[in-house]
Amino acid sequence: MSVIDQAHEVLDAVLGKLGFEYTIEREEGEEGVILQIRTSQGKYLIGKNGDRLDDIQYLVNRVLQKRDPEAERVRIDCEDYRIEQESRLRESVLKAANKVKETGKPVRLQPLNAYYRRIAHNVVVDDPEIETSSPKGDDRMKRITLRLARH
Repeated sequence: MSVIDQAHEVLDAVLGKLGFEYTIEREEGEEGVILQIRTSQGKYLIGKNGDRLDDIQYLVNRVLQKRDPEAERVRIDCEDYRIEQESRLRESVLKAANKVKETGKPVRLQPLNAYYRRIAHNVVVDDPEIETSSPKGDDRMKRITLRLARH
């Protein structure tokens, strides 16, 4: 059984135990396969700022890694919440990069988790005028700084 099949099985069991009515679809995303939850009760699964969705994704991935420590991570979304968040983040990073180019002053983004920081860095990775940096440390949420690249 593939990792995505196992993830589907675990997610189905978790949602079933919680009493939700739902379907789970497999979608191809930029980062690989996403298990997309379709339900009229999405706000309860997403939570505030996606915190419950993060918890569900974390739980599913922990179960998978317990079975196989080398298992690839699986992304879980609900009602396209993550897709919309990622799109807004990309727009925000591009606006910040343009502001840096216009003013020459660094711009700090809102605190982001590791997944969203990677997206933010990748938005401007091919822009020779902009460089990004994140603070060191073990904090879960960190603020990326965009500044003019030093040549």
